[in-house]
Amino acid sequence: MKFDIIIIGSGPGGYVTAIRAAQLGFNTAVVEKENLGGVCLNWGCIPTKALLKSAQVFNDIKHSAEYGISTENATPDFPAIITRSRGVAESMSKGVEFLMRKNNITVINGYGKVIPGKKVEVVGENGEVFLYEANHIIIATGAKARSLPSMPIDGEKIIGYRQAMTLSKQPESMIVVGSGAIGLEFAYFYHSLGTKVTLIEYLPRIAPLEDEEVSKQLERSFKKSKIKVMTSAEVLSVDTTGKKALAKVKTKKGEVEVEADMVLSAVGIEANIKNIGLEEVGIITEKGKIIVNDFYETNIPGYYAIGDVIPTPALAHVASAEGITCVEKIAGLMPERIDYNNIPGAIYTSPEISSTGLTEKQAVEAGYEIRVGKFPFTASGKAKAAGHPEGFVKVIIDKKYGEILGAHMIGYNVTELIAEIVTARKAEATGHTILKAIHPHPTMSEAIMEAVADAYDEVIHL
Repeated sequence: MKFDIIIIGSGPGGYVTAIRAAQLGFNTAVVEKENLGGVCLNWGCIPTKALLKSAQVFNDIKHSAEYGISTENATPDFPAIITRSRGVAESMSKGVEFLMRKNNITVINGYGKVIPGKKVEVVGENGEVFLYEANHIIIATGAKARSLPSMPIDGEKIIGYRQAMTLSKQPESMIVVGSGAIGLEFAYFYHSLGTKVTLIEYLPRIAPLEDEEVSKQLERSFKKSKIKVMTSAEVLSVDTTGKKALAKVKTKKGEVEVEADMVLSAVGIEANIKNIGLEEVGIITEKGKIIVNDFYETNIPGYYAIGDVIPTPALAHVASAEGITCVEKIAGLMPERIDYNNIPGAIYTSPEISSTGLTEKQAVEAGYEIRVGKFPFTASGKAKAAGHPEGFVKVIIDKKYGEILGAHMIGYNVTELIAEIVTARKAEATGHTILKAIHPHPTMSEAIMEAVADAYDEVIHL
């Protein structure tokens, strides 16, 4: 069979790309070896948020007396929490199935591999091999958990994120190695349900990609909730021969041993680019990523790549945007190049973290003369009323032109607030634009206006 476009992978990069391609009139097919929706819908973004919501509900119940509500003996039902999460994932995957049918997209089940001549080879479940042709082939195969030699994932005492989402029994203790989004979210989830958690980070601070003040606030929050945090610490080895996992950890003060029921490896991801035919086709890779141009075409005409397999931020919304941009360019439209300096990031711990643009340190290093504004949620009426006064909004503004260089937030529901900054920056709005835009009261969003006001020495509620 021949198609206009074949997409290998149906994650938020692949399936969104397929739908946009179909809208543009292309005869489109998607190749998927597992479940529609990829890692994000089935093992990542969506089911993890379901787990985190259960943890947040349980935390609210534990503190219900603070809201004037009496509850007693509330306990988490771990298997039920896992079941709910899997149900949410399943329903979302079925939603993607519906969208494929609605848009007349052909779904090909099996393991896809690119081959020369603009062809895709698909190996089905029974080992049968099928060959498809397309004018354009888009690789959207995503990524998997990275495993370190010092702690190879065995699925039992050393686990990755997939196993962490489907454990049959809640562990009494857990070591989480790595404090990126995955590590932080699972550390919060398991700790909230009563697991004793030790969080180990190789770099000097947790959430190392975030603004330093945000990292420090999150570490304070984690330590206050009794999560043990070890920074500037390296796991040298993990002994799994005993009843528990025993990690040997190198710290500034020397080597220590940390024991737990299991170790969660959350040390990043690696692109799924092995054994998909890149070498045979001649597609260039570098440092484990596929090299593409501004509109995602590889060095071989007719072959494209988007999402986690290319050297751009490994985020679901980035993959979706790249796919849309890619097929619009193929269709002869004039899509804008994606501005990778204005990508929102979100971490769904409690408190949440969100950010976009430059950190304060990056802005200074780039030579900007800046204004910095900060508004704490302790001064927010809505945050106090909600019982979540932790955290703050911080903005970085160019002093000369008023350009919003970046924003960094930590607190209740801040992942819902960051889009205001992203939109303002996209529209090339200045800090004064936000300052003079009337925000509803009482809302968490007022903190953005107040932080900007602080940058201009006009803040009212501090």
